[in-house]
Amino acid sequence: MKKLINDPARVVDESLEGFGQAHADLVAVHTDPNFVTRAGGAKPGKVGLVSGGGSGHEPLHAGFVGLGMLDAAVPGAVFTSPTPDAIAPATTAADGGAGVLHIVKNYTGDVLNFETAAELADAEGIEVKAVVVNDDVAVEDSLYTAGRRGVAGTVAVEKIAGASAERGDDLATVAAIAEKVNKNVRSMGVALTACTVPHAGKPSFDLDDTEIEIGIGIHGEPGRRRIPVAPADEITEMLTNAVLDDLGLGSGEQALLLVNGMGGTPASELYIVYRAARKLIEARGATVSRSLVGNYVTSLEMQGCSVTVLRLDDELTALWDAPVHTPALRW
Repeated sequence: MKKLINDPARVVDESLEGFGQAHADLVAVHTDPNFVTRAGGAKPGKVGLVSGGGSGHEPLHAGFVGLGMLDAAVPGAVFTSPTPDAIAPATTAADGGAGVLHIVKNYTGDVLNFETAAELADAEGIEVKAVVVNDDVAVEDSLYTAGRRGVAGTVAVEKIAGASAERGDDLATVAAIAEKVNKNVRSMGVALTACTVPHAGKPSFDLDDTEIEIGIGIHGEPGRRRIPVAPADEITEMLTNAVLDDLGLGSGEQALLLVNGMGGTPASELYIVYRAARKLIEARGATVSRSLVGNYVTSLEMQGCSVTVLRLDDELTALWDAPVHTPALRW
């Protein structure tokens, strides 16, 4: 294992310390327990948005704390759900008096721990609603989930729900918009290599040099199938057609296309995938009206990518376009 780390047990703590120093104008890092909030605290009268999950997927989630997105993020250990004793104070810190929305990726530990934290917040008089993101079309169930996994579509949910909260919508409206995004977004990924969790010290799964895995999860969960290495266009076709078939995107519709890197893939390769995915969408008579390409929901140093398509209407497009200023996303 070759990594720029000191003590494997201190990776998250030291990374958070550096993250907080680098972005002190935007975020505040809290320790013991670990969570991240907007600099300056909760905005009075605004619905608070809280998300979180295992570390190793940076910039998800802490990188999306700031104007127009999250009010707080809770990083667990690498590939490990954060615990309620961290989620609960993050929820309290995000509360501006208008309630809090939890945005939770569909992993069993995340769902249970956020539910427990919501009960603790309720005991403090904070109203909490939750949306569970389950955009991954690759599998229905895995060792980590009951139902579909939450992956890169989470970025769209956080951005659009964040814009809804920022404009002053109430909790019920923000939650409904988050659910609308989740119902209209689909993703699927591919792994070219495994990743190595620092405390494990070895690759999280075995993948031969001549193989790739279609439908991989962001923690290295099994995908749909392993196939021989293939050209980018063929791989992109497998991912994109599965996404489009499941979403049912039709002629005349508008879409956001997100090509997300898993952490170890060069931008040049991500744009080759974007090029191919866009052609497939346009061949169905739909229009790619918004785009995002880069590393947003990673899996440590895994080589690979995911393709995410979000069906857009005028409301979702306006909320996507609304100003955002976070460490990892800003316009």
